[in-house]
Amino acid sequence: MRRWDFVAAYLQGELEPGEVVYCHPPPGYETLGQDGKPRVCRVIKPIYGMAQAGRRWQRSLFPWLTSWGFKQSHSDPCVFTCERTIDSVTQSLVIGCYVDDLFVLYSTEGPGSLYSSFTTALSERWNVEDEGPVSDLLNVDITTDADCILLKQEKYIKHLVDTYLPDGVPASFHKNHAPAADDLPLR
Repeated sequence: MRRWDFVAAYLQGELEPGEVVYCHPPPGYETLGQDGKPRVCRVIKPIYGMAQAGRRWQRSLFPWLTSWGFKQSHSDPCVFTCERTIDSVTQSLVIGCYVDDLFVLYSTEGPGSLYSSFTTALSERWNVEDEGPVSDLLNVDITTDADCILLKQEKYIKHLVDTYLPDGVPASFHKNHAPAADDLPLR
């Protein structure tokens, strides 16, 4: 599994056809015109800070993924899958999109693989950087070996404890009792 980052992702998005957006001039530019009236700037690309920038980015990326052959998950619209048979071997990709990052899980790598074809097309279309193997995703630490993927949240749990229980766990939490009632029927 590898992480790919879109460089300045929102700037790679597109406004909707016919969409017109104006904003105040950025710091350092004249704010008044020659007539003394306030100036405004017409936005030609989505920019950071623009309310719809993230949605415009998503509307640029998602159609590109589906045109490449990915199917969008019904249960999570930010997850896409693609499967192709190359040289009699079925290869698959699963992609998770999170803001300006892609998390790509692939079954086969190397020259001529589906993963290689996809990342080449990705790099030709978008300004992206391969950030290498995924070691964490949304506060979940990820460790892999030949036949196992281990997911842990130790660091996040420690952060929560340090933040919300800075003086340690209260004594009332240390009582030695089962987490359920004693009369709970067991099968």
